[in-house]
Amino acid sequence: MNILIIRLSALGDVAMTIPALYSVAKAFPQHRFFVLTTSFCARLFLHRPENIIMLTVEPREVLGFLGTVRLLCKLAEFHFSAVADLHNVLRSWIIDWVLFAGGAKVVMLDKNRMQRREILSHRQVSSRPFVLRYMDVFARLGLPTEMTFTSLFPEDLPQFPAQGISAKGTQHWVGIAPFARYQTKIYPLAQMKKVVQQLSHRADTVLFLFGARGAEAEELEKWTIGYPNVISVAGNMTLEEELALMAHLDVMLTMDSANMHLASLVDTRVVSIWGSTTPACGFMGFGQKGEDALVAGLPCQPCSIAGCKRCHRGNNACMGALTPDDIVQIIS
Repeated sequence: MNILIIRLSALGDVAMTIPALYSVAKAFPQHRFFVLTTSFCARLFLHRPENIIMLTVEPREVLGFLGTVRLLCKLAEFHFSAVADLHNVLRSWIIDWVLFAGGAKVVMLDKNRMQRREILSHRQVSSRPFVLRYMDVFARLGLPTEMTFTSLFPEDLPQFPAQGISAKGTQHWVGIAPFARYQTKIYPLAQMKKVVQQLSHRADTVLFLFGARGAEAEELEKWTIGYPNVISVAGNMTLEEELALMAHLDVMLTMDSANMHLASLVDTRVVSIWGSTTPACGFMGFGQKGEDALVAGLPCQPCSIAGCKRCHRGNNACMGALTPDDIVQIIS
């Protein structure tokens, strides 16, 4: 049976599908699972089971009516018997409707919109983690299984990819990814720089700073000045190389961002900082512990399910309430 898996974006959301998909694919080797995603996100699917096939698209290729028609023509070649819609947006609905009309069984991710309102009303409700919701979709397709995924590198740690960085030895390697899509999910950079400064004074600790090319990389490069054991890899590595480096870390410090999920996929401990969102929204990294999620616990948290551009209080108090000492202590 050919099964279409739809999850086009964003990187962190696609990353969360991997534990479920790898587990199901291994449990049902007689089926073929075709993953429809972007070319960039497809690079996450390292060491995947042989019955997972990538169907990649570029975002610009599927824009508008004609783009959707071209995509549907491409999908028609595979004669899908079932669809697991892990995206559940307008474009995926169109695909669902067309394939359903052709006889395919379609199951969509339940986004629990009613429960979202309760979470934002601070009624002490927690959403089912998205990683498990993806498992629910496969169960409703008639493919129930246990979570067996552990890491993108299940056998051995990958070869360390970076040149110019000494072998780890007995050093304590800490990754820090201080950025996120929304400002309300970013710990104040001046405070995060103090975290870097405190950790850099430890003789046995090496810090690796993660971020995107451009402005983020430029900012992080400034943080390395005067600290020989602080290394910025922002913009200097491919996605695959970043995953390999993360697999060698002892701990990764992140926001509620894609880097939290990337580190989780390689079985690295993550200390995460939460602001406008909280773990109650369902986006906790795979396999991560609740005690490693830092939440100030203000009455207004969470104010968004996936993040928002502006704090309605105007001061991002939920982030400012956490001190650098709080963060350094939990990393220790």
